Amino acid sequence: MDIATFTQILEIAFKKKVSDIHFEVDNPPIFRAYGHLIRSKLNTLTKSDTEFIASTVMEQSRRKLPENLTEFDTSYALPDVGRFRISIFRQRGNIGIVMRVIPHYIGTFEELNLPAVLGSIVKAPNGLILVCGPTGNGKSTTLASMIRFINDNFSYSIITIEDPIEFIFPSTQSCIIQRELGIDTESFGGALKAAMRMDPDVIMVGELRDIETIDACIKAAETGHLVLSTLHTNNAASTINRIVGYYPPQAQENVRHRLSEILVATVSLRLVRGKSGDQLLPALEVMYTTSTIKACIRDGHLDEIEQHIEKGRDEYQMQTLDQHLIQLCKQNIITLDEAKRLSRASDLERKLMYY
Repeated sequence: MDIATFTQILEIAFKKKVSDIHFEVDNPPIFRAYGHLIRSKLNTLTKSDTEFIASTVMEQSRRKLPENLTEFDTSYALPDVGRFRISIFRQRGNIGIVMRVIPHYIGTFEELNLPAVLGSIVKAPNGLILVCGPTGNGKSTTLASMIRFINDNFSYSIITIEDPIEFIFPSTQSCIIQRELGIDTESFGGALKAAMRMDPDVIMVGELRDIETIDACIKAAETGHLVLSTLHTNNAASTINRIVGYYPPQAQENVRHRLSEILVATVSLRLVRGKSGDQLLPALEVMYTTSTIKACIRDGHLDEIEQHIEKGRDEYQMQTLDQHLIQLCKQNIITLDEAKRLSRASDLERKLMYY
């Protein structure tokens, strides 16, 4: 492996609209496209190949590949092509790399097939907005589109804290400061404390990973800032449950009260295959924190939230995942089998008849 070959592989990934590239010893480079893994016809990678790739990636961040590396996250930029979010890890004693493709261009809600209600959500003057879903289902892309909307429409001071920095935001209407863990700051918690002294209107935190980060985000939202972040959860109820669960039992009632006051909305994503098979589309649950849902959070009645989301579709533009899946089916965008694959309901076909 040399730099020319490595660069060519990355260029192919962008050209073919690949979402991820896997580099592992004893396998050729493997691409993920439209949800499918595709083994390339390139040469099988050796130990020196993957070590070369890892070293090349880390050198761009002015780091060296340590001999005792176990796992490490970073980013890599290819001039005039795009950026990559990178996970470097050790498996069976060898170095492996997975690179997530991040295009230069940040799509609008319409271009990404996201609902226009997200624009209303990010107009909130303060509070906490959470984008949720499993790994690889579009959380970062959706969050970037929300920041783009704010940047295009408001003159705000926006601070992002990421590990690593993914999308690069130009300052258009807003002024944007982007900080990366390990390069610009040591921790999410420390960066959030510093951000409070940096005149922020909006703070974007790449991921809520620990109680320190969660508590700092809640405090920032309580003090009049708009905070956006992500969580690896499946829906609104599990998101709230996860946050509350980080706290000791004696503090959980207080956290529910705090969350009920500052949570603006949760947006939960899953990617579904279009009928053509060569397109992935977002299917979303959107929860806006109405007074009724605030009461559910405060009183711990999380199992009631989904029914309130379902009833609030017309008035608040909320939707459950099933409602969106049914809509996509009725529009002939996805198959019923694909909707069933993601739905938790056993009676999706019956629901489809009545919507």
